[in-house]
Amino acid sequence: MPAVSKGDGMRGLAVFISDIRNCKSKEAEIKRINKELANIRSKFKGDKALDGYSKKKYVCKLLFIFLLGHDIDFGHMEAVNLLSSNKYTEKQIGYLFISVLVNSNSELIRLINNAIKNDLSSRNPTFMCLALHCIANVGSREMAEAFAGEIPRILVAGDTMDSVKQSAALCLLRLYKTSPDLVLMGEWTSRVVHLLNDQHMGVVTAAISLITCLSQKNPDEFKTCVSLAVSRLSRIVSSASTDLQDYTYYFVPAPWLSCKLLRLLQCYPPPEDGAVKGRLVECLETILNKAQEPPKSKKVQHSNAKNAILFEAISLIIHYDSEPNLLVRACNQLGQFLQHRETNLRYLALESMCTLASSEFSHEAVKTHIETVINALKTERDVSVRQRAADLLYAMCDRSNAKQIVAEMLSYLETADYSIREEMVLKVAILAEKYAVDYSWYVDTILNLIRIAGDYVSEEVWYRVIQIVINRDDVQGYAAKTVFEALQAPACHENMVKVGGYILGEFGNLIAGDPRSSPLVQFNLLHSKFHLCSVPTRALLLSAYIKFINLFPETKSTIQEVLRSDSQIRNSDVELQQRAVEYLKLSSIASTDVLATVLEEMPPFPERESSILAKLKKKKGPGAVSVNELEEGKREGGELNGGGERGGDSSAIAASNASTPSPSADLLGLRTGPPVTAAAPSAGSLLVDVFSEAGVNDDGFLRDLEPPTESSDSLLAEGPGDSDSAPPTVVSEDPAPPLPESNELLNKFVCKNNGVLFENQLLQIGIKSEYRQNLGRMYLFYGNKTSVQFLNVQAKPVEPLIEGGAQVQQVINIECLSDFMEAPLLNIKFRYGGALQNLTLKLPVTINKFFQPTEMASHDFFQRWKQLSQPQQEAQKIFKANHAMDTEVLKAKLLGLGMALLENVDPNPENFVCAGVIQTKAQQVGSLLRLEPNAQAQMYRLTLRSSKDTVSKRLCELLAEQF
Repeated sequence: MPAVSKGDGMRGLAVFISDIRNCKSKEAEIKRINKELANIRSKFKGDKALDGYSKKKYVCKLLFIFLLGHDIDFGHMEAVNLLSSNKYTEKQIGYLFISVLVNSNSELIRLINNAIKNDLSSRNPTFMCLALHCIANVGSREMAEAFAGEIPRILVAGDTMDSVKQSAALCLLRLYKTSPDLVLMGEWTSRVVHLLNDQHMGVVTAAISLITCLSQKNPDEFKTCVSLAVSRLSRIVSSASTDLQDYTYYFVPAPWLSCKLLRLLQCYPPPEDGAVKGRLVECLETILNKAQEPPKSKKVQHSNAKNAILFEAISLIIHYDSEPNLLVRACNQLGQFLQHRETNLRYLALESMCTLASSEFSHEAVKTHIETVINALKTERDVSVRQRAADLLYAMCDRSNAKQIVAEMLSYLETADYSIREEMVLKVAILAEKYAVDYSWYVDTILNLIRIAGDYVSEEVWYRVIQIVINRDDVQGYAAKTVFEALQAPACHENMVKVGGYILGEFGNLIAGDPRSSPLVQFNLLHSKFHLCSVPTRALLLSAYIKFINLFPETKSTIQEVLRSDSQIRNSDVELQQRAVEYLKLSSIASTDVLATVLEEMPPFPERESSILAKLKKKKGPGAVSVNELEEGKREGGELNGGGERGGDSSAIAASNASTPSPSADLLGLRTGPPVTAAAPSAGSLLVDVFSEAGVNDDGFLRDLEPPTESSDSLLAEGPGDSDSAPPTVVSEDPAPPLPESNELLNKFVCKNNGVLFENQLLQIGIKSEYRQNLGRMYLFYGNKTSVQFLNVQAKPVEPLIEGGAQVQQVINIECLSDFMEAPLLNIKFRYGGALQNLTLKLPVTINKFFQPTEMASHDFFQRWKQLSQPQQEAQKIFKANHAMDTEVLKAKLLGLGMALLENVDPNPENFVCAGVIQTKAQQVGSLLRLEPNAQAQMYRLTLRSSKDTVSKRLCELLAEQF
């Protein structure tokens, strides 16, 4: 690159920057900028033609003003003119201005492309590099269309200089990442791969970044790169630091290139060619040997470069998982890092060993470090390192050390950081179940878990222990005795009460022979906890009481007295009141035989994978459970019960049928829907199939939501012609455009979740939905209002025919991955009287559905309000009232929005303020709302502030239509 001569300094620019820095206030700065803009504008419009230096100076000033945050709406043509200059500094400023200020929709893009083409064909390496840098910086689709065919030719041309090849490789990589469909290597593939043999190390380094990216998308086309990469890696690893002086970094030869080569090799399986594989194994052994050598420098840069190559080599060894000797050596090397003084190295060692623990070749070697890992769990200062230590303990656990590891994790739980307790609880529960030979130990472990960390024991965990107790006759008596003793503690967690209520309600008779746990003692013990519990737990206890009447007739009068009390049959909660009345009546009028039939013992649950695993899958990182681990657990410890998941997701909202759950864990029981016709749960069952991936009903019961056996990837699909001739197809090829009234129908559901979405003379579509955090479940009811059948409505799980006057149900599971603006479309096609009916609606899924209400005091609200004071964070709208200004209606709508309505916060009692957090998988978006009604003028002012500007605008648009 040519040096900038002394005469190229721009004094006018320096003076202007100095003036800006010396401004005492924002107003003074704006005044100075406006003065300069007026001067530049007059110069550009003046009669006198400007020379290249003046254009360069003024364009530089415009660029500086833009970087200060001010809009620039002129000067673009002058910057384009600079591209045709033969002076490097003028051309450089022109390209810089275009890279920063010109967007892909600009009218000047054709002129810019012509200038770039001229520079690319000029054979001047400096100008070619400037042009390539500009293409990469802009990186638009238009640039890719114009130059994607030209750049590979420059890259592989024999007469292209090395510096240009480097720029061309990186430019092509940028275009491939933005527009992969336009960058077609085709005939250039083999020549690009052979750049790995280039003499210039800079070209190889740039080319390997491009090849790695291309290999990830098209591995077969670039598989010839493996042998060349091994050859190049071998030359680097075996060379002395003096051989590659220009590319040696603190005595480490070409560390960046070595890491990239090792990463490229991880895109492919082990080489099939014996010679290539032998050479690669030799390289990996050399890297492991060098890690043992004393350092050649005490500088941290030396150890960083050396360890970067080592960890990348270990990643490749783990990826291949075929060389036992290398795997064990890698494990031993990582073991040395577990006690290293550098926290980062300890973290990386624990993380890599988590992966090594899953290999059959290195699992035993990893287990030898158990004491060091346990010590790290207890003594590490950094919470992230402690979390990785917990992950490693989980990964290295097997039948031989399960009791030791579970005991250590339980011990650590008492002092563990709150941020990792939930994950620790899940892991302890899974390990206790997976390696339980003696199920009394399993029961003790879970009850201990509830005692130590009850707040973090999710429903999946206590559901699990109940299922296992019900399915195993040999542990039922022990479980009843243990839980009875646990309930005697003065401070007892509510989850313990739930487990106790369920188990004693089912198996209390097994310990009733002991006077210390007689039926009346059991009942009094449970009832002493009743007033301390939440409504769902009280509902469960009432069900346990009616079970007691069946198990122990002598307790009937005592329990009926409790059910008859005003606190039950006149309870303000309708669910508790209904249960008390129904159970009282059932116990009064039913004969002993009827009571025994209705309240019979729960049957064993069907065997399936553990539902706790599904929850742990949401936790990313090495500790997450894989399907392979689960299968291994089945082989070692017998069949496990529960439910696992797998599936796919989409961009902003992932929606699926009940039979195609998404990959993240079902934390809320919202993922799996019921079959189209689900039998009502037996009145006698306390909890019906609690381990299906089911949600909790409003009435407190857990319904049996068995997933359908077949799945469909579409929301609604239409079949071709007669339903008997072919199965329905997936997704319409030509869906109708959304109905004109789609937005109006959507707005009806912004503040409510249930209702009729659409109705005409043929079809009625009803909706019932529920949302928790970033997950939702929607029930769609398709009603046939005619007397004839609808054909080919949808593939399973919706029935392919809807009889006249009948209704079918479909369940859609929803996951919010990130904030979104547009509602998803629902395309419905069916046949009526031989004619195809085709309509498209907007599914009422809006961003506010994922609100989690947040209670805030007045001080906290206005402090947060001031923090969200950036102009882009606020959206405001003043509008005329569309409906009567009724305070109660306004409150109901704001609550329906999903935010918390904050009382006595705003100084003006007429105003409404709300707070909430939108839960998405990618991030959480805090939002504050202020609604100021003006009854006299029949107007509203609505203000929304969010940590993300798009959310504020969308919420403002949605809400303005509601009042």
